[in-house]
Amino acid sequence: MTRRRLTVLGATGSIGVSTLDVVSRHRDRFEVVALTGHRRLDVLEQQCRHHRPRYAVVADAAEAARLEVALADTGTEVLAGPEALAQVATLSDVDTVMAAIVGAAGLGPTLAAVRAGKRVLLANKEALVMAGAVFMAEVKASGAMLLPIDSEHNAVFQSLPHDFLDSLPGAGVSRILLTASGGPFRTVPLSRLATVTADEACAHPNWVMGRKISVDSATMMNKGLEVIEARWLFNAKPEQIEVVIHPQSIVHSLVQYIDGSVVAELGNPDMRTPIAHALTYPERIEAGVAPLDLFAIGQLSFEVPDLERFPCLDLAYRALRAGGNAPAVLNAANEVAVAAFLNEHLPYIGIPQVIAASLDAVPATAAESLDDVMAADDAGRRAANLALQRWQR
Repeated sequence: MTRRRLTVLGATGSIGVSTLDVVSRHRDRFEVVALTGHRRLDVLEQQCRHHRPRYAVVADAAEAARLEVALADTGTEVLAGPEALAQVATLSDVDTVMAAIVGAAGLGPTLAAVRAGKRVLLANKEALVMAGAVFMAEVKASGAMLLPIDSEHNAVFQSLPHDFLDSLPGAGVSRILLTASGGPFRTVPLSRLATVTADEACAHPNWVMGRKISVDSATMMNKGLEVIEARWLFNAKPEQIEVVIHPQSIVHSLVQYIDGSVVAELGNPDMRTPIAHALTYPERIEAGVAPLDLFAIGQLSFEVPDLERFPCLDLAYRALRAGGNAPAVLNAANEVAVAAFLNEHLPYIGIPQVIAASLDAVPATAAESLDDVMAADDAGRRAANLALQRWQR
């Protein structure tokens, strides 16, 4: 039995909370060395009291000072800023890093963990969306182990041969099928989408998630980002990755083989399943998830995505096919547009329009270094903010 020593990047988000729930069920198998949080510092304080990490990391010095006072009796050292995130991601006595910081902010510490050769549990899909080529090159150079946490990619990982060596044709695979619930607006009349609210967009029918990722699920940009992530995780071409609407969220993804076989991973929609799988891979542990009752479910259904309803999915494929800096621009513009929608500065139907305008505005270039990636991220944000201004006139 291997006892793992963990840093959890993004401990106060939904993935971080679920990770610590699994860890709490197996205290003999895990030691929490560091926890980080951007908001919800009251949650971070309680997590530190429960798990007694050596380090806690927050966004800025003022927050660190407040948390340090609150944790004065625990022995936890409180740090602040991006450098501290990289520090706890690369600690010599940490072997496993849960990378669950949402958005572009998670790229730096996740890449630091990879460069340090850690076992990286990747819940931050933006790292691969923004910097796929750079990121995977670092994985190979360092010998880091990369394990996917997104339920879809984890399902693909489980459905591929155990000796999969970075080649779908070599493994006899013809395509990957990523399932998507369709979110809260799958059957809403198209005319209604112009007036939907942020709370409606965040009311996911199957999963409990943060607000940004919930909006991404509603627009299916989340699935588009997962398509780009799958391209890098499994060395797949765009035409080898297909998205299938599956409203029940029971089949988490499928792998189709050239002999006609289709292998799928099924389970109740609970992120603790892929988290537990990755935490102890190749072993299995109990995750607190209820067993799947197929008789209670009754039926499983599948649909082709409607790109008129979900234009963000089409935009993601566009960026993937363009390559270079386009996925980073896509991700940056989406973050700006979703934030504007959540703050009631942009209607829901404006999200794909801002993203499309940003892709049109930023010239296509190569993205061969982290500097190139960050330049594309900056250009995408500037283009999105300009597009946003046109909506606010």
